[in-house]
Amino acid sequence: KAQRQFIPEPFPQSIHSNEEWEVIMHPAMQMLPPKKQKEGDILYKHVKVPKFWNPPFFKPDVRSFLGNYGERLMTPDEASIIGSHTKMVGGAKLKADKMSSQEYTDADGNEEKRTFKAKARNREMVDELETIFITIASYRDYRCPHTVESVFARATYPERIRVGIVDQLDLTTDTNCGKPKELCDLDPSQILCKYSNLIDVFEMNATLSVGPVFARHIGYRMYRGEYYTMQTDAHMEFINGWDVDLISHWKSAKNEMAVLTTYVSSVENHYDPKTGESNSLRRPLMCASDFVEDYYETNLDVLQHGQEPEMEPDDLVMPTLEPFWAAGFSFGRGHFGVQVPYDQYLPMIFQGEEITVGIRGFTYGYDFYAPQTGVIFHYYNNSAKKKAGGKKVAKFWENSDLYEGVGAESKARLAGIIQMLTNETRSWNSVDAKKYGIGGARTTQKFYDTFGIHIKEKKIEKHLCSFVGEKMQAQLIPHMRTNRMGINYDKVTYKFKNPRKDQDKESEDKEKSEDTDESEDEEAEELKDVEDEKAEEVEDVEDEKA
Repeated sequence: KAQRQFIPEPFPQSIHSNEEWEVIMHPAMQMLPPKKQKEGDILYKHVKVPKFWNPPFFKPDVRSFLGNYGERLMTPDEASIIGSHTKMVGGAKLKADKMSSQEYTDADGNEEKRTFKAKARNREMVDELETIFITIASYRDYRCPHTVESVFARATYPERIRVGIVDQLDLTTDTNCGKPKELCDLDPSQILCKYSNLIDVFEMNATLSVGPVFARHIGYRMYRGEYYTMQTDAHMEFINGWDVDLISHWKSAKNEMAVLTTYVSSVENHYDPKTGESNSLRRPLMCASDFVEDYYETNLDVLQHGQEPEMEPDDLVMPTLEPFWAAGFSFGRGHFGVQVPYDQYLPMIFQGEEITVGIRGFTYGYDFYAPQTGVIFHYYNNSAKKKAGGKKVAKFWENSDLYEGVGAESKARLAGIIQMLTNETRSWNSVDAKKYGIGGARTTQKFYDTFGIHIKEKKIEKHLCSFVGEKMQAQLIPHMRTNRMGINYDKVTYKFKNPRKDQDKESEDKEKSEDTDESEDEEAEELKDVEDEKAEEVEDVEDEKA
């Protein structure tokens, strides 16, 4: 009945087409330590942002409708209401879009130009298309416009895509990510002109930036009811037909609660920018994580994901289940972004953003998968990239002095919300904990038990990656709900244990023994040096006497 009554607004909807905005307290102001709050030395105290998507049909609001902020798992009927569609535009043969060149400075300081070519698209004729919203957070990134071009030029059905860019700029020197190189009147064929109605830009002074969490939080506010929601970075390359591939991968999981996510492989050795094709079947799996000592304060350690192993898929029939969620690439139904938005109150957090979204998503009932193959690729600022031609990209850490003291408070909140804070005497700011907290469809303890995470000891069961793949599929897929609303972890009894514990202990004992031997050798050498110095001193004294 509700499904028949709710009629989504026509696609696309822009954040700039109405007055659905609000003024909120800047997160750094909210998360200041008590002493700093009295001093009041934060430069910006408020910021104007789009309101979250919340059509008046949903009473009292859309998140109450979808399981009351995670208190329960939403129903298939409730989930099916979320998601707009649009008509196909342009026919079965779509001409290639003209991609602009990218200027950069090579390792020797020479000005160079990188060119790209798109290809014409042969398309299946369909009555309607499921829409896709892509949120991109950019911090003074010169590669952002090209990323947006790649989104549309490489898509089979670009008319179904809407991009929301949170563009953090030095307004005196940087160029808006959505601004074409030439005036659209002079060259309307430019991608940023041709698809301008599908591009939303939220422009923000870079000095307001307090890290990726707040920028991506604003990105989630820019969602406007699309069928799928996707998150990625501002320096990416997309393969030809990426939209069709991703939807196919997602549907093959046969799970409404599936979220495709992974760290994205480098452009180097994985992608041909000239053809727009991938040249590798390997893609990372999200399975390597460990507790990392906190930069700001002791006893605030949380899980952080490390270098993830790249593997070829075991089963091309469906994506691969994995324990963790990644910020660089995430693709799922629109209700994922509605139910698990980025926390508004985690300024100056970089390491730790992924585990908080991942665990919150798990407790809302979502399951994470690596896609069968890579569909987007990442420009990393490593030495090889610099040799191939790159230039320095600014980072939000340049604002650290403006927001001194908020990082530790944010980390305490992060750990407190996902029940990873072991210091019981450490207070944390719980503002809007219901809105940005954990759900009730599953418990955090079930996550920790299943994947070998020991919170009190701050230890993990090693070699979790050996479980991810066929073994994890065999353990969990049989517990998929028949209505396709995710894996029923109430029936999961499996608890991962280190399969190489004895070998690890032998290696540790051997390393300790070697360290002891080296230490003894060093002590012996130091003692010999001291004795030699004493002997030389005696000789010097005797020489002086003589």
